[in-house]
Order: sequence, then C-alpha cells, then structure tokens
Amino acid sequence: MDYDFSNKVVLVTGASSGIGESTALLFAKLGAKLSLVGRNEANLRAVAAECEKQKGVKPLAIVADLGTDEGIQKTAKETLAHFKRLDVLVNNAAIGARTSILHETDMKIFDDVFRIDVRGVYLLTKLLAPALIETKGNIINVSSIAGTVVAVGSLPYGMAKAALDHFTRLVSLELAPKGVRVNTVSPGLTITNFLKNIIHCSDDEYKQWLDIAKKNVPMGDPCVGEDIARMIVHIASEHSRLVTGTNVEVDGGLRFNNLSNTLVTHVK
Repeated sequence: MDYDFSNKVVLVTGASSGIGESTALLFAKLGAKLSLVGRNEANLRAVAAECEKQKGVKPLAIVADLGTDEGIQKTAKETLAHFKRLDVLVNNAAIGARTSILHETDMKIFDDVFRIDVRGVYLLTKLLAPALIETKGNIINVSSIAGTVVAVGSLPYGMAKAALDHFTRLVSLELAPKGVRVNTVSPGLTITNFLKNIIHCSDDEYKQWLDIAKKNVPMGDPCVGEDIARMIVHIASEHSRLVTGTNVEVDGGLRFNNLSNTLVTHVK
C-alpha cells in the first residue's frame, strides 16, 4: 500500500520525542511538509534535522507550550503563515500523571493534565479547523487505552483521554459535512520517555518494569513509536477516506487483559 504526502502540510504536536518524533519521521519519509511543535528546543531541532534528511524538505520547528493560549495561537499562526495551508493535524502533545486516590489528588495535577491534554487540543483544533475545511483535510488525536480502561491511580489522565475520545466523536460529526475527517489513535503500553518520566525510575528499573508489564500484553510485545506512527499515517491517508469518528486502539490486545493498576496508570 503506497502513501504519498508530498503535496500535504502536516502539523505534529509533541514532536520532540516519543510517538510525536516517530510520526514526524514517518511523514517526512513520505514527503510531507512538516510543522513540528515541542517544548524542548534542542530535541525539537534534532528531530527537525532528521526529518530534513529523509527527503530534503526542511520542517518548520515551533517551540511552544501548548498548555498556554499564547503557545497555541503561536503554533496556529506560524504554521499558516509559513505554509498558507494545512492538510493534516496530529494532536499528539500530552502530559501524564501518577496520582493517588480521589481525596488525596492534588488539583494542580488535574488542572495541568486537562489544560494540555484537553483544552490545548480543543483550542488548537478550533483555530485550525477553517484551514482544514479549505483543504478537506483531517485530524488525528492521539489518545490512550487509559481513556477506556479503568484503574486506580489514573484518574485525571484517564478522564482527560476519555474526554479527548468524545471530543473526536463530536467534532467528527460537526466537520463531516465539510469534508474533514476526525479520528483517534489510542496506544497501549508504548516504549517512550513519556512513560519512563511518569514512573520516575532509572533506566535499569524501567527495563525491569517493562519486562514485567509486557507479560500482560496478549500479543507479547509492547508498542514502539513506529507502531503508532504507521497507524496515524494510514488514517491520515486517502486509504481511509471514509473513516471518521473512530478510535483505533493499537495495544496488542492489552485493553482486554486483567491489568495491574501500575500498568494501566502509565500506558500511552
């Protein structure tokens, strides 16, 4: 199956590492003109440089905090000013949180997670929807199986991802008559720094944790960033031209298992 994005402008948020980095690199290999957004400038510049090596197309790198209105507005404004159009929006930027039970949860954690994982996606999509309507483009929201699998210790993050899933369904219905598709990709256990940073452990401890955690994956392997990137590209392509309002779970069957709280809390 061939994919060609050589005439497409693709915006990937959270592109400086993990799933966002893998997604940016795959789109670059397929010839896309990229707008890449991240908070870590050094990492973002490094990813942009690797993307440029694929087809010689230089990405636009935007250093911005999508937890702020200023960062979101900067992202939308600079992307459209540079490319004059947008074909694909990948809302990948997110933060996770390890939390205790309800009455012990710090409300700052709740606010931080919802500000980036939900409000940031809402506002950026709102600002860029007119450009996507013009190109009959599409949106992919990167969620998590934590939005549907319930576990103690995953309250704000799981709620935020559930909200994102419903946002996808609602916006897909609004934009379908205008020719814009909106879908969700929900990773399961995925080997990225996102997960490692939430657990706050050493490299050795993280490896040991992964060895235990992956035994809960029915297909035997955790995801890597490229697994999620390939699904994002497929949904963004013309091969999925009538797919909208859908949540595609890429998790090796993990969501069906009887999981420990630790595992479910920290998957993305």
